[in-house]
Amino acid sequence: MTLSTSDGRTVRVALLGCGTVGSEVARLLTEQAGELAARAGAPVELAGIAVRRPDKHPELPQHLLTADAAALVESDVDVVVELIGGIEPVRTWLLTALRKGKSVVTANKALLSEHSGELSEAADAGGADLYFEASVAGAIPLLRPLRESLAGDRITKVMGIVNGTTNFILSAMDSTGAGYAETLDEASRLGYAEADPTADVDGYDAASKAAILASLAFHTRVTASDVHREGISGVTASDIAAAKALGRTVKLLAICERVTADDGTESVSARVHPVMLPRPHPLASVGGAFNAVFVEADAAGELMFYGQGAGGAPTASAVLGDLVAVARNRVQGGHGPRESAHANLPVRPMGQTPTRYHVSLDVADKPGVLAQVAQVFADHGVSIAAVRQRDRLSMASLVIVTHLAPDAALEATVEAIGKMDVVREVVSVMRVEGEDT
Repeated sequence: MTLSTSDGRTVRVALLGCGTVGSEVARLLTEQAGELAARAGAPVELAGIAVRRPDKHPELPQHLLTADAAALVESDVDVVVELIGGIEPVRTWLLTALRKGKSVVTANKALLSEHSGELSEAADAGGADLYFEASVAGAIPLLRPLRESLAGDRITKVMGIVNGTTNFILSAMDSTGAGYAETLDEASRLGYAEADPTADVDGYDAASKAAILASLAFHTRVTASDVHREGISGVTASDIAAAKALGRTVKLLAICERVTADDGTESVSARVHPVMLPRPHPLASVGGAFNAVFVEADAAGELMFYGQGAGGAPTASAVLGDLVAVARNRVQGGHGPRESAHANLPVRPMGQTPTRYHVSLDVADKPGVLAQVAQVFADHGVSIAAVRQRDRLSMASLVIVTHLAPDAALEATVEAIGKMDVVREVVSVMRVEGEDT
């Protein structure tokens, strides 16, 4: 199907949702109309804005407002920009738009992480475009490089800080020595955390983004339910201090990698959890509410993408970038890149994923304890990379960092150690990233 505009000249846009990001998109569409038209090759006109309560938006052109989003999608528009979020009824509206040949620009990470395949198939059926740069890292140009610029390369790993709230909290804990609860309260007071921060601090937001990143990087459909997820509520001030003592910092990372088994078969690992990172690593210095993503590829080597990962204006920038691309495609009678899921790699369970652990133990201060602990690691097939020991009163502190091993083997090792008579307490367990093994 050949794409075209509704009247051959003007690209008409339906905007669904006008909150923090949507209001910025509406403003910029109006204020930068001339420049956007020059870049797109035709005027880009805001044809309607769907909001739940039109009377609550006196600042917007009243003739554009409607509470009937479904009717706006069905109207004579060329592009639907969706900034409402959630699954239904948004999924139904966007499927309708795409099947009717109306291109879609969305920032809806939750929808994309569960239904990107269905949406892509609808876009193919209708000959429409589906763009979603703003769904993962706000203003940072990330998805388009993965989908287009690196399309000729073989990406092996994508690892990044993709949630500003958790990064702000962990950065503040690192700099002040404060605990999790009080730092979360401070983040809420400063507006970095939502009234209900569950999606952020429990890793749901990052898991949705990890699914999108893994799907693009490895040409495989990965959903949020495929992503192993752990949040930051269990990270303590002691964990942060232990990381500092070893020249590391703690970050919540989305980690997506291509894993090759001993027999040469490949799979995809996608996970979100706190890790200890060495301070020289590029991601370790990313502070506050900023986002950053580190990409490793065979030919391109190591790449770093950094910037504002959220907020009205930064996210609107990404939305408008997609909108210009979509509008240009329609004016020129072409379309953008389609879904690439040809690799169709299996998703590797977390238990089979190779990881490294940092384990801190309080043990009895007597001879032979280290040898007993080391034997448990050996019994589970886990090799120790480094040990740090400190004596105090009748107890000793052991810090053990492992080599790579299947996560299930590491978890079983820690469980067995916790049952030993000579081990008073397993103080903390955290995975380690960013170091040679």
